[in-house]
Order: sequence, then C-alpha cells, then structure tokens
Amino acid sequence: MVARRGAAAGALVVAAALAGCGGDGQKEGGLRGAIEVDGSSTVYPITEAVAEEFIAATGRGVRVTVGASGTGGGFKRFCAGETAISNASRPMKASEAEACERNGVEYLELPVAYDGIAVVVHPDNVHARCLTVEELRRIWEPGSNVRLWSEIRPNAPAVPIRLYGPGTDSGTFDYFTEEIVGEPGASRADYTASEDDNVLVQGIAGDPNALGYFGFAYMVENRGRVEPVAIDAGRGCVLPTRETIESGEYSPLSRPVYIYVDRASLSRPEVRAFVRFYLENAAALVPEVGYVPLEPPEYRDALEAVGRAAGVRD
Repeated sequence: MVARRGAAAGALVVAAALAGCGGDGQKEGGLRGAIEVDGSSTVYPITEAVAEEFIAATGRGVRVTVGASGTGGGFKRFCAGETAISNASRPMKASEAEACERNGVEYLELPVAYDGIAVVVHPDNVHARCLTVEELRRIWEPGSNVRLWSEIRPNAPAVPIRLYGPGTDSGTFDYFTEEIVGEPGASRADYTASEDDNVLVQGIAGDPNALGYFGFAYMVENRGRVEPVAIDAGRGCVLPTRETIESGEYSPLSRPVYIYVDRASLSRPEVRAFVRFYLENAAALVPEVGYVPLEPPEYRDALEAVGRAAGVRD
C-alpha cells in the first residue's frame, strides 16, 4: 500500500469533514451498514485511504469493503447491482452503460483525481530512459515484430524486451492502448499481464530487460526498484510527476480517474455519507497516496450532483 500520513493529521481532516455532513443528519458514530466497492486497482489506494478515515470517523459502525478486480471487472459487478460504488480508471464504455440500463442501474460518474500512467524499466536499463509515442506504439501494437532492445535503440544490447502490463479488464490497459496504439484494447498478447500492479512491479524489478506500465502512484511508491521512462509526444522528453500530470504536459498518458455511484444506493445514509466524505476529503487524501487532486470547484460540483441525486440539501 502507498505510504500514508500520521494519524494526528488524519484526525483533523475527518473531524472537519464530519462537522459538515449537512442534510444527512448523521452524527459521528450514528451510521450503520456495509458498503461494497470494487473496480480499478489504480483507484484502489485512494478509496482504501478514504474508507480507513471514514470508518474511524464514524465509530466503526460501517464496514467498507474495497476490491480491485479491474475497471472492467468492477463495472460487471456494478451494472449487475452487486456493488454500490465502482472505482474506474476510465469512463464507462457504451456496452457497460447498456448493461447498467438493462438491469435498471442508474449511476453518477464522479471524477476524484488525476493520474498518470507510468512507463517503467529496471534501474539497470540506461538505454531506454526516454521513448517516443511512436516507439511505444511499435513495441506494443498487435502483431509487433519488435523483440530486442537493439531494434528500438541501435546502441542497446541485442537482448529480448520482456513486457509487463495490466490485464484486459483494466482501465489502465484500455487507456494506454487507446492513447499509444490508437485503439482501446489493441495490444500484442505476448506479455506478462496482471490486474495486480504489485505483481507487475515485482516482475519488472527482477528483470533488467523489462518494460512495463501501470499507475503513477505505484511507480512513486517503488522508485528505486523501477525507474520511470520519459515520454516524447513531439515536444521533448517529459517524466511523469505530479506537476506534469496536473498540467497535462505529461502527454498522452495523463487522465482523470473516477468513482461511479449507484443512484439508488444514495438512499442509504451510510452510502450517502461515505460518498460525501470521499469528495470532501479527496483534496487532502489524494496527494498523500500519490495522486493529483482536482481543483476545488470540481469537487464542489461533484458534491452538488450527489446532493441533487439523493434529494438532500447540502
């Protein structure tokens, strides 16, 4: 898990948030119930951090379970009515929205942070610290005949490129393939795939010839075990940092990430309070788990949307 701040600072954050619970009419310790969340492994650390603070602040009367089956896997469960909230590292696809509609699941799409997809190599790899979008496309496109590092960098050794990346249920996979290859889901298949970013980190950290990609926060947490590759989208080499992700300079691999909320579940006080707590505390919690917060007006807009959907005045 991404490193967290001290407990004293967290207490100040949650106390302030609970004081503003508004029309929910809930006091600390007065909430009961269970909330199930599933979906993106990229968004998982944010939601887990929020859940920990929320549970502590509400007297542990609410149990929040957070899974990480991938954005696609999370949407399957969400649109089947199995979860109240779905973490997502990409917007819902038309086919997924149709599944929700068939099952009578209406939802809110709420952006919660900005993330970058980090392309990474083993620390001993000194010949691939900057790659162009075109070079990445050549490596990852379906039917790619790139097999050796020397085929990308003539001065590199003629050793195999061993690839690591998210599985096909991952929103990170969809976003990367769309931005790099030009079509979501279009990728060579001969790579080590996992929905667990920690598995990818371990693979790349143990393989000097590896190249892979996953969420920015996992790269920050494991810096030294893996090293980021700068991306050249036509304006020079740009490393992923919080500043370049927020500005959009780290292109084309910067993106917003989301939670999706079942509108019907907002009739449950514990779900309504959790979602509001999430949005009220995201600006403080998001950077502490390695992501980039939205601007304050964006969180306010999301809170207003929740209030309208729930029929509760802030």
